[in-house]
Amino acid sequence: MIENTFRKKLDAGEPTLGTHFMLTDPDVVELIGGVGHFDYGEFTAEYAAFDLPHLYHLGRAGDAAKLPLMIKPDQASQAFVTQGALGAGFHAVLFTDIRTAEDVLTAHRIVRPETPSEGGHMGVKLRRAALGSYNTDAYIESLNDVVFCIMIEKHQAVENLSSILDEAVAKGVDMVQWGPADYSLSVGDPALQRSKEIIPIETRVIQETLAAGLHPRIEIGSPDQATRYIDLGVRHFCIGWDRFILRQELLKLGESMRAITAGI
Repeated sequence: MIENTFRKKLDAGEPTLGTHFMLTDPDVVELIGGVGHFDYGEFTAEYAAFDLPHLYHLGRAGDAAKLPLMIKPDQASQAFVTQGALGAGFHAVLFTDIRTAEDVLTAHRIVRPETPSEGGHMGVKLRRAALGSYNTDAYIESLNDVVFCIMIEKHQAVENLSSILDEAVAKGVDMVQWGPADYSLSVGDPALQRSKEIIPIETRVIQETLAAGLHPRIEIGSPDQATRYIDLGVRHFCIGWDRFILRQELLKLGESMRAITAGI
């Protein structure tokens, strides 16, 4: 298994940059790692069709590319998927649909080892990490090094923000991700995410996260969107999606060639 360099950069106070991918082809992981600009790749399992062997192949590709991987599981299957991903060699988890402080406690139990000091529910799993010479201390250390992230993306979560952040600090959460799309849906106004009215809510989440001593993380679609968040104190970003990048480039190529060949 490769070193969790994502954790090292976070602990050193350095900014981090990730990118999303939904495709399960290990080539995608190698491509992300190969460009040399990303600190990790986020497999958005919540939106993908995959099984445990896919996670193993992605984990191997991450090792080959020296690229730490994050998984974003669906809440309904988060324990099974998260533990499968960590066993495959993933280095970070983004827990979705947090609504109350109890959800943070549940996520903590999933991701941390079942030791008296940590109080998690992750036991010994003889998966990829144990294929070589198994070392219990190294296994526990690797689980404690997993970058632990949560999403604030529901109206109920914003209402409970103070207690959620208190529990996040107590349970060792590293990053808090704002999610405008689900928030807008949860208040019955899907278009809110694209309006200026959502900015005060987003700003509150970022400011209270920073005040709690936690790292806010923001998803953006293009580099020009980063400046406003940097001014607010954000240092951690995730940009781009493999499917959208592929579609945009195919559309650009197709349109250009159709324009050239229109007069033939």
